[in-house]
Amino acid sequence: MSPLAAWQDAFAAGLRGAEHPLAAHPAFAVYRNTVWKGWIDALEANYPAIAALTGSDWTRAAAAAFAEIHAPSCPMLSLYGEGFADFLVEFPPAGLLPFLPDIARLDRGWTEAHLAADVPVLGFGSLAELDAGAMERTRCRLHPSARFAWFETTIPTLWLANRTDFEGGELLLDDRPEGLLLARPAESVEALVLDAAAFAFLDASRSGATLLDCAIAALATDPRAELGSLLGRLIGFGAFTDFIPIEPEPPHVPA
Repeated sequence: MSPLAAWQDAFAAGLRGAEHPLAAHPAFAVYRNTVWKGWIDALEANYPAIAALTGSDWTRAAAAAFAEIHAPSCPMLSLYGEGFADFLVEFPPAGLLPFLPDIARLDRGWTEAHLAADVPVLGFGSLAELDAGAMERTRCRLHPSARFAWFETTIPTLWLANRTDFEGGELLLDDRPEGLLLARPAESVEALVLDAAAFAFLDASRSGATLLDCAIAALATDPRAELGSLLGRLIGFGAFTDFIPIEPEPPHVPA
């Protein structure tokens, strides 16, 4: 490590309370307090559903505890807080609210979707262009902003109810599995509650499966799933950017 890098690391540690040669200077305390407030403000802003559920004082206390061990890793404070959900798993005051880490994961998913690259979404016309045999030689490319997860309770519904940028949701947590898809097909992040078949289709897409294999995965989860409606709903939502044809492998010619 270079001397400059070592000094920068020590300075960052000093901001989190460790000893530093500058700590005795009165201006350092002012600077440190300003920096800490910025980190805490950023975390509270980046996790609005957590703040809505627990209150500002609780959220800011948790943010201060997080900041003690996790300084920002990039200059964009809008990205600050990666790992906050995992931190809440081990944070003793969150023990009475075991759903908070999953709520934090969705808040983080919103941030990542919001800051993802701008890419055109797949149009319905592309679906009409697929011929009968295309499903086994075509993949779906997920939109860069697409974030989705599956939960064993109605975490998505609870999360939606605690976000002012979405309508709907309920302030109750039921033992009913749900998934949620977040994406930014245009200017704002949109949310779509997923059933098991839709999540299975997306999850298979994420692993690079063909359309046929995605459909098989969805039907294995729910044999009653209407695949045409399911795929149309995901395309209409903006979950994909394009279809990727799979080039057939050349025939093997014996040596």
